[in-house]
Amino acid sequence: MKRFSRIIGLFSLIFGVGYVSGIGVNWGTQTSHPLSPSIVVQMLKDNGIQKVKLFGAEEGPLNALKNTGIQVMVGIQDDMLPSLATDMKAAETWVSKNVSSYINDGVNISYVAVGNEPFLKAYNGSYLQSTLPALQNIQGALVKAGLGNNVKVTIPLNADVYESGGKPSDADFRADIKSLVLSIVKFLDNNASPFTVNIYPFISLYNDPNFPIDYAFFEGTSSPVIDGSTTYTNTLDANHDTLVWALKKNGFGNMPIIIGEIGWPSDGDMNANVQYAQKFNQGLVNHISSGVGTPMRPGPIDAYLFSLIDEDEKSIEPGNFERHWGIFTFDGQAKYQLKLGNSSLVPAKGVKYLQKKWCVMNPSASLQDPNVASSVSFACGNADCTSLGYKTSCSDLDARGNISYAFNSYYQKNDQDGRACGFSNLGTITNIDPSTPSCRFPIMIEVSSGFSRRLWRVQEHGFAVLASVFLLFLMKLV
Repeated sequence: MKRFSRIIGLFSLIFGVGYVSGIGVNWGTQTSHPLSPSIVVQMLKDNGIQKVKLFGAEEGPLNALKNTGIQVMVGIQDDMLPSLATDMKAAETWVSKNVSSYINDGVNISYVAVGNEPFLKAYNGSYLQSTLPALQNIQGALVKAGLGNNVKVTIPLNADVYESGGKPSDADFRADIKSLVLSIVKFLDNNASPFTVNIYPFISLYNDPNFPIDYAFFEGTSSPVIDGSTTYTNTLDANHDTLVWALKKNGFGNMPIIIGEIGWPSDGDMNANVQYAQKFNQGLVNHISSGVGTPMRPGPIDAYLFSLIDEDEKSIEPGNFERHWGIFTFDGQAKYQLKLGNSSLVPAKGVKYLQKKWCVMNPSASLQDPNVASSVSFACGNADCTSLGYKTSCSDLDARGNISYAFNSYYQKNDQDGRACGFSNLGTITNIDPSTPSCRFPIMIEVSSGFSRRLWRVQEHGFAVLASVFLLFLMKLV
């Protein structure tokens, strides 16, 4: 997740009886062992979710969504923008292959997301010149394909494209990109398309330890933001209305808004845990389901929850929490009680697991063995150790437990291949579950060989050293 604010898009979920209208989900696929698309789509159905946002136009998910009625937003990756901006034929080909063909086969595609947070400051302006032309060409291709009235273009933007002096009414678009953003807004408005923004209250807390935590959880009565006659008690309303004010000041006060991404991670940081994730997401669902809206935009809020499933191959450059945004674990199990309506989350059905085997540190091995550091570094660098660290779900483990967790992560990611539990004779395979009440040592799910990362692919890179917070933490315990 480019994650410095990507969360709340199309919260609209017009689903079955008993479910909250207005909440959709982001379905990301950066996983080493993805659930079958058919299993995921059944999860969507079982949970009454009728809107889904994809980050690409992937064949598996789109085929599984045929004839379901679920509304789909398909995405175009940022690195595709330059070619689409300069080649109208490329835009027409993309629309034909990824929109028209699927609509003809029964996929309910309603939006095309052209890029994803292309104006992040971290990109150093890489997509400033190509985003609007790409948007225009995709719109032109949709019109040529006869889809201009039924499929709308949009650009999910990070909330950092607007700013204020502390109150929503002070807002305007970021000075360095204001002219470009307004050109995009005008184009979207001319084509009856929405402004999509990603909002992340968790990131506000992550970046500022002094951020009032109750303000992130719809309970900010101890530190409200007073804006004239309006009182804001939560980050979502204030951030959303900051955008409303920015649009209003520039003549687009009635433009529809979609929150493309919003949510809370459950692990990987002291403020990313199951309790906080449950509290935020339930508060969010309740807020949306109330239909009250925000002070500047009373009524239904359109948003996409970030996200549906954990992704163990997302970049952790923003933080170890990046791999833990899902309301479901990688294997489709509900992490906590969350009511989208009258019912709690329904887990994935038909998931097949590998054998009940784990790779752990050999009891006879010494913590002082000179191969420990390089072995753990290799395991964590090629698998996922983001649940290790200060105040994470596995922070109760001792030194051997940390090492075992790292070994098992690599072993499971490589489909329990016996060679993946060698580690210079430091590892051993056991059928006794080493999990603790708070720390789950997972067993990997079965997928086709084309999806999983096989051992030989990983071993090509050798024992590269990984400099990471969780590794440093682990080594302090040795």
